[in-house]
Amino acid sequence: MSTVSMADIPYFDGHCDSVSRCRREGWSLRENAGHLDLARLGGFKRAAQVFAIFAPAARFPERALWDECQRQHELFVTELGKNADLAVPCRTGADIAAANDAGKAAALLSVEGGELLDCEPEKLETAAGWGAKLVNITWNYANALSGSNVDRPEEGLTDRGRAFCREAVRLGILPDVSHLSDRGFWDLAEMGLGPIVASHSNARTLCGHSRNLTDDMFRAIRDSGGAAGLNMFADFVGGGCGLEDMVRHVDHFMDLGGEKTLALGGDWDGCQLFAGWAGVQDLPALWDALARRGYGWQTLEDIFWGNWLRVLG
Repeated sequence: MSTVSMADIPYFDGHCDSVSRCRREGWSLRENAGHLDLARLGGFKRAAQVFAIFAPAARFPERALWDECQRQHELFVTELGKNADLAVPCRTGADIAAANDAGKAAALLSVEGGELLDCEPEKLETAAGWGAKLVNITWNYANALSGSNVDRPEEGLTDRGRAFCREAVRLGILPDVSHLSDRGFWDLAEMGLGPIVASHSNARTLCGHSRNLTDDMFRAIRDSGGAAGLNMFADFVGGGCGLEDMVRHVDHFMDLGGEKTLALGGDWDGCQLFAGWAGVQDLPALWDALARRGYGWQTLEDIFWGNWLRVLG
């Protein structure tokens, strides 16, 4: 049993699919049967969550993804409006601080897959107007911007993809390399646009899935001043898919100098969690396991809060 509670620790997570799951299931974002809801976020000492807009292209006819993207944004806005006692939309570090000072969770926005914006740099302006902080260049399907980690993985950023990334950064949205092809990762890194972000990816050295980061990728993220979020998806944890396997990913990234890079990226409501975990309420067990491992308060504060705040605040 953990010796710490949710009320003892901060929480800043870079990726969940809770908005799309609520839309699909007809759930409320306030309380639901999934991995994460606003009521549970309220249990943390302070809380910030990046909510992804997500829809797999295979479920929607061509050009319908943009409509679905807008519908999910409307749901995000509506749910936060109905639950303003628990959470508020945020864009800046000052917004996050104000929300937490008021005893509320900070809700940030991302778009998971450039195809949701029809891979059009112009639609990034709309996303920026919504306050989006991150945009995944691809999901698992290749698109007009790049190959993905599983679909045409030999392909990197296209000319359109490079223009899309430049426009995103100009508008204050960071391109997110989780789901991107390896070639696309290095194309983006070579562009030198600023901090590289992998919102929800683990260590490929420990779990050989193509969705995870190689050591050289993590070093590139580190050296760019970016952040990489730990993913709780069993398929990306590997080993026996338990808490100790998750701890090994932390150990590995720390061995690569990740103290100011490693963060949380749970993939809540978008995955099958590793054994023994039911949702965001289980995070204190990870904090406790790392503390018993010898990680100090400042390192844990950075992983659970400060590294995302620096990059997204």
